[in-house]
Amino acid sequence: MHPFFSSALALLLLVPQSARAQASLPPGFVDAAAVVDGLVVDMRYFGSDNFVGERIDGYERPRCVLSAPAANALAAVQRGLAVRGLGLKVFDCYRPQRAVANFVRWAQRIADVKRKREFYPDVDKRDLFKEGYISQRSGHSRGSTVDLTLVRRSDGRELDMGTPFDFFSPKSWPSDASVSGEAHANRALLAAAMTHGGFRPYKKEWWHFTLAGEPFPDTYFDFPIR
Repeated sequence: MHPFFSSALALLLLVPQSARAQASLPPGFVDAAAVVDGLVVDMRYFGSDNFVGERIDGYERPRCVLSAPAANALAAVQRGLAVRGLGLKVFDCYRPQRAVANFVRWAQRIADVKRKREFYPDVDKRDLFKEGYISQRSGHSRGSTVDLTLVRRSDGRELDMGTPFDFFSPKSWPSDASVSGEAHANRALLAAAMTHGGFRPYKKEWWHFTLAGEPFPDTYFDFPIR
């Protein structure tokens, strides 16, 4: 091998993997796991444990990508929870627009109901658009919205929230009174921690929060997660 190329390869190997991963992101975005100490990452759309039942377009790696301000705010939330022995577990962060299009195509395939029992047992798939569970755009594509829950730092177990993540039902509304008292208290604890950290809750999903004053309020990105 030519000495020049040998030197270049050696320098590349010296660059930390995290730095190379950061270089793959557009300006203003970061890998949240590199910013939020102890963040548990369970990117559901990278695998098949989701309402579609397969990996979603644009999720090439299981990374929680967020705008830098959102990641920094999430780090502050994590620090506040640590004194309670709790932490954050993320299910989805930045979502490429191509992933949203993937959801739309799936919703139009009415016969594909293989995950209905787990995620939308009480909703006719033909009503997913009308009920607002699927739409042509998502705030996640702006880079400052995150879906998450609380876990115990001692063993990583999720706190009871009454429903699973992405459960299409009014039971997932933070205000729903049908869940247990424990689940209602846990939802309130999550909401309080996130709002104190500068995030806005969503009235129909206990897991969904958007940074107030997000840096890209009118831009829907489509870069893949690599």
